[in-house]
Amino acid sequence: MNKVVKNAREALEKAGLKDGMTLMAGGFGLCGIPEMLINALREMGTKELTVISNNAGVDDFGLGFLLETRQIKKMISSYVGENAIFEKQYLDGELELELTPQGTLAERIRAGGAGIPAFFTPTGVGTVVAEGKEEREFGGRKYIMERGLWADIALIKADVGDPAGNCVYCKTARNFNPMMATAADVTIVEVEKLVPVGELDPESIHTPGIFVDYIFEGTNYEKRIEQRTNRPKSGA
Repeated sequence: MNKVVKNAREALEKAGLKDGMTLMAGGFGLCGIPEMLINALREMGTKELTVISNNAGVDDFGLGFLLETRQIKKMISSYVGENAIFEKQYLDGELELELTPQGTLAERIRAGGAGIPAFFTPTGVGTVVAEGKEEREFGGRKYIMERGLWADIALIKADVGDPAGNCVYCKTARNFNPMMATAADVTIVEVEKLVPVGELDPESIHTPGIFVDYIFEGTNYEKRIEQRTNRPKSGA
């Protein structure tokens, strides 16, 4: 089955994007984010979005673009410390935030993709994270219940893919992307390179095409580095 579309906008239109949807966006910091899909969302102006993502990008890149245009209503994230726009909108009451410990966020997404509605974890017990959540004791230790996460559309970035939707990620750019690809009604993947079906080693495929609805080849990736840190020169 050929799942290739020409660009991000066509993929989002075919996915039935509309105001008020819940989206998952892969990436960690600025590593492995779906740049083309985020840019297309900004151009399309879709609003009142709930976005599930590890973080909210930075002020002028990644999901920060959508905060700047006030297209995001709610973020479900584990880290938001690099985005002043996020901070201001949240403190001004313009943006809802469901702050989730990073491991719990990863497991909530994995659970959603696996059809698990809820699970218990010790992370967050006795903190504000536990407020309003069911608590149980197992083996003498307290746990709180967390619910699995599911989205209308997952926005995924991979390194290489084929027309059947099979994908391979590049090193740490894999991060949240494979889990999110399994946890949405519609999954869209942007890749840096499309290759013919059969060219990818079946043993090396990270996301099988069965999870992918649309795939396209992106261009002109900026791949901005969030914080560049260099070692001093030898002997300096």
